[in-house]
Amino acid sequence: MSSISVVILAFGMSIDAMLAALGRGSAMRRPGVLESLKTGLIFGVIEAITPIIGWSAGVAASSFITQVDHWIAFGLLSAVGLRMIYHAVSRSHSPAASGAPKASLAVLLATAVGTSLDAMAVGVSLAFLDVNIVVVALAIGATTAVMASGGMLAGRFLGARFGRWAEIGGGIALAGIGLTILIEHLSA
Repeated sequence: MSSISVVILAFGMSIDAMLAALGRGSAMRRPGVLESLKTGLIFGVIEAITPIIGWSAGVAASSFITQVDHWIAFGLLSAVGLRMIYHAVSRSHSPAASGAPKASLAVLLATAVGTSLDAMAVGVSLAFLDVNIVVVALAIGATTAVMASGGMLAGRFLGARFGRWAEIGGGIALAGIGLTILIEHLSA
């Protein structure tokens, strides 16, 4: 696999994590740089681990992984997206609930796992190629960490400007990513 192919793959695997972080940043109402870096690090580490898991599974588990990964991604991303929408709408009806939602680690991990399951399927595909999976995984993880941190910071400004509408948009985007993954796999 050429260096250019690795870079393209890394960016492709990172886009959904960046969008999820963008929604998270807008929902949190002005998250700090440390929170953005933590989010990027968690997304990056999980995104780096999943292709290695997929690669390790190889041919033996490829049919199982490809049969369920889209359902897991759809479920996780839709649940997190719907939760974001619920929080945005419920805050608009209740003055007491107008504060930002708490940034729970469980929600962050679920989002990171949901956006990285496609990388696991890519890892299975890479098992059939002559690639250094460690280099590919590190490229995917580093790119995801940078893009997710940037998405979180961009969401910070969107959240300050557009408030609950940005959070609703982020929730719709997450659920949409999950639905897209599901549709792509079911129609293939």
